[in-house]
Amino acid sequence: MDVPQQGAMNMPVNLSLLTQDSISLHLPAIGMSYSGKLVQDKIRGVFTQNGVSFPMNLEPGNIDKPNRPQEPLPPFDYQTEEVSFTNHQANAVFSGTLTYPTGYSPEKHVPVVLMITGSGPQDRNEEVFGHKPFLVIADYLAKNGIASLRYDDRGVGQSTGNRTECTSKDYAEDAASGLQWLKESGKFGKIGVLGHSEGGMIAFMLAAEGKADFAVSLAGPGIKGDTLLAEQQNAALRLHGLPANQTAQRVRDETKAQPENIWLNYFINYDPAPTIARITIPVMALNGSNDMQVIPHTNLKAIQELLKKKNKKNLFKEYPGLNHLFQHCQTNNSLDYYTIEETCSEEVLRDIADWINQL
Repeated sequence: MDVPQQGAMNMPVNLSLLTQDSISLHLPAIGMSYSGKLVQDKIRGVFTQNGVSFPMNLEPGNIDKPNRPQEPLPPFDYQTEEVSFTNHQANAVFSGTLTYPTGYSPEKHVPVVLMITGSGPQDRNEEVFGHKPFLVIADYLAKNGIASLRYDDRGVGQSTGNRTECTSKDYAEDAASGLQWLKESGKFGKIGVLGHSEGGMIAFMLAAEGKADFAVSLAGPGIKGDTLLAEQQNAALRLHGLPANQTAQRVRDETKAQPENIWLNYFINYDPAPTIARITIPVMALNGSNDMQVIPHTNLKAIQELLKKKNKKNLFKEYPGLNHLFQHCQTNNSLDYYTIEETCSEEVLRDIADWINQL
């Protein structure tokens, strides 16, 4: 089952009953069940999730494709190439798209960025809520003299490898393999990383190890994981007019009560501050003021404090009215990524391209 408005796709459904006029199903992934009976042209039934039930009737209809005006369509005035690279330690092969800038030639030594997606299994376009942010970013960079490599995450799309028990550290090793491939290709000048959300955290890891020439963090965390998740949940509670009473300790207690999640355990225990403090290469760190997932006044502030004296080319910027995907929004719809037609603010795209080209 798909729920595009919530970014929930390809959820496995357990079908317990199906007759000519009745159906009963269960989705373990979200603790949801539905039972209904066909009456004329509608299925009249009851939806239940987490112990709460209410009537829900289903009827045939057409799904309106969301309007995405920034999504580029061929023919392009630049070239792309399907490539692959390998993380030998993980026995994983990554499939990606290498996008050359308009008018590319090897003699120009153009900059290139490796794009790193946010949390969860994502394809090379970081497709989420009907948007393809990395495709839009790659297109803009190509039109402004910058190459890029975006790739399917481990075990996603055309990439191989096992995601079981993987953490951000494992995904950093995947990205490092991509950086090494770009270096060995000899096709580009400066090689950087551009990561969104958890990808921004991974970009900091790689930058601290000197594996890139520059780093761009799009809403990357600057504080410890348990605190970040508590802030994130409090922001959502406030948005719905509820008491914001979540704490880092409560996040930890709730995590312990759930089945073991290796990725989550690593994330809540990880403090990016010592890693960020070691970075000396140029860093561009961006956040939106309406970001409810990586709160700017704590995360961006922490990053800036750690890096403000490390490199004269560093740039830190908070954009008024932008959410976690860097879309323009009102505070009350900052989590409604699907209905917003904009994929990424033009100002953000322009600032990224200008900063990289000035390095």
